[in-house]
Amino acid sequence: MARKTKDKKSKLTDAVQDETPPAAPLTELLRLPAGPVQLADFDARSTPGFVGSKGEARTVTRALAPELNELQERLFAAGRVGHPDAKRILVILQGMDTAGKGGVIRHAIGMVDPQGVKIKAFAAPTKAELRHHFLWRIRRELPAPGMIGIFDRSQYEDVLTVRVNHLVEESIFSTRYDEIIEWEASLVASGVTVVKCFLHISSEKQKERLAERLAEPTKHWKYDPHDLIQRAKWADYTEAYQTALERCNSRQAPWYLIPSDRKWYRNWAVAQLLIEHLRQLDLQWPAADFDVEEQRRLLAAS
Repeated sequence: MARKTKDKKSKLTDAVQDETPPAAPLTELLRLPAGPVQLADFDARSTPGFVGSKGEARTVTRALAPELNELQERLFAAGRVGHPDAKRILVILQGMDTAGKGGVIRHAIGMVDPQGVKIKAFAAPTKAELRHHFLWRIRRELPAPGMIGIFDRSQYEDVLTVRVNHLVEESIFSTRYDEIIEWEASLVASGVTVVKCFLHISSEKQKERLAERLAEPTKHWKYDPHDLIQRAKWADYTEAYQTALERCNSRQAPWYLIPSDRKWYRNWAVAQLLIEHLRQLDLQWPAADFDVEEQRRLLAAS
């Protein structure tokens, strides 16, 4: 039995080294279907596209790092040299409290060179920000050409939190869905790849994760008593998310639903999604704008 287990692990290691992709692209498997959304229909513990166990997930995820690093460096290089067609990527992370936005940033996005990444966590808007259009503060944080931007929460808080907590009238937030769709379409048209990830967790898993934070002194800093106030509004947040996911699930910027009860799957899935989007950009190394042979001769003579 031990020999069979070892052989099985060896086969998995070979598959990982060969960078065997999922049976189907996650851009297909995790893309939210068009139409009405009922989150109860999606199993937060499922692992679409993943071949292997929890114990193997870390190895499989790390195997993505070499390709992810090279693709990100090609993206960054184009922006650094001022290539007129340099692309940008914006990854939007949304989800209930404890869904794992920070975990994704550490374990998935953390595999690439940090100088090519811009991370912005959106808190409640300041008084100064509230004097502007709700997209004003979002626009200011968009990634520059060649960069990967990560939004921990985003413009969607203006149709989620404001709705659940009755911060603005329905007549105001109800117009924002179409505004968001139009704005995201304009981003895509300008060369920004928008990757919207909804980290889907169950109410039971959220309760478990909050309990872990209370049980472990090193995690007390992560706990906020206000979390329980928001948890009591689980049904309201679910309804708000369902509406946002349905109304803002466009062809140009679709939503990807990431089952997130299993952290190891969540991290792998976001990293795999990022790689698939980078591949689609067909990124090339920028060509030298100088005579390479001449510079070699000058260097040799120096």
